[in-house]
Amino acid sequence: MKLIALCVLCAVVSTALAMRKQGVGVKGKLRCGAEPLRNVKVKIFDEDSGVDPDDLLDEGFTDNQGNFQLDGSTREMTTIDPVLKIYHDCDDGIKPCQRKIKFTVPDKYIHDGTVKKWFDIGEVNMEIEFQDEERDCSH
Repeated sequence: MKLIALCVLCAVVSTALAMRKQGVGVKGKLRCGAEPLRNVKVKIFDEDSGVDPDDLLDEGFTDNQGNFQLDGSTREMTTIDPVLKIYHDCDDGIKPCQRKIKFTVPDKYIHDGTVKKWFDIGEVNMEIEFQDEERDCSH
């Protein structure tokens, strides 16, 4: 019985050691036409497949100038798949819910818990209709 308990303990410790801290830092500026896109929800996730739910790394809102800066991390055994999601109503008329845009963050911006290099999306005019754009009512 002690051997089984020791094996279980070793497995738990090995798994915990294999889980390495990883994250990303993302920043940018959003506008709607010539105006800053204020108070827009932005989130960074580690997108997981299968039954493992996506991990929210950080979330926030754009400021009065349309700027945002997010930095978050998680522990995973495999390399994370970070994405930036933006939820907004720019050029949306009276349609229900919000437009949801997703940007994949390149792997070279993944850090070990401290940002070494920010993924800067630059200034983006959200009037653009993105190919894989969705609508979201629940963010």
